[in-house]
Amino acid sequence: MFWRNCVMFRVEARCELRPTEDRGKVVRAITNVLSLRSDEIRIVEGGKGRYMEVVAVSHRVEALQKLHTLLRQDRILDTARKLMLNSLSASGRITIKLHKQSAYAGHLSFVTYDEESPLGPLRIVVEGDNLSEIVDWLAPKTKDGKPLWELSMPGNASAAD
Repeated sequence: MFWRNCVMFRVEARCELRPTEDRGKVVRAITNVLSLRSDEIRIVEGGKGRYMEVVAVSHRVEALQKLHTLLRQDRILDTARKLMLNSLSASGRITIKLHKQSAYAGHLSFVTYDEESPLGPLRIVVEGDNLSEIVDWLAPKTKDGKPLWELSMPGNASAAD
């Protein structure tokens, strides 16, 4: 099974922290979407002329549990599956962008262009082996809006934490 044989897994979320924004609210937008520990979240300085960023990095598959739940709650499995599979790169990376304000409100709204989210999007990058299986867990195929299968949440896919 993939989860036992996975050598590498990493999820990273990045979100700009604009001067007019409350730091806690931006962190909350990320933690509403990902199941993170406090030690996995940090504020980093932007480069020359750039905004500060809230950055979260986890090597635990469990970090995706809230995303898994929200995809079902918001009934957007088909859209999510299509976006994730389309962004799946040969280098083992899935990138999705979410509307920051929707994430803060506990909902998912995908962003195609950064300008669709006035305060900047929330970017989530998932890297690892066999990402198509992660997509199958997060957003299985559906028929009449109902998942054709539900996989159990995988255990920790990385020995390094």
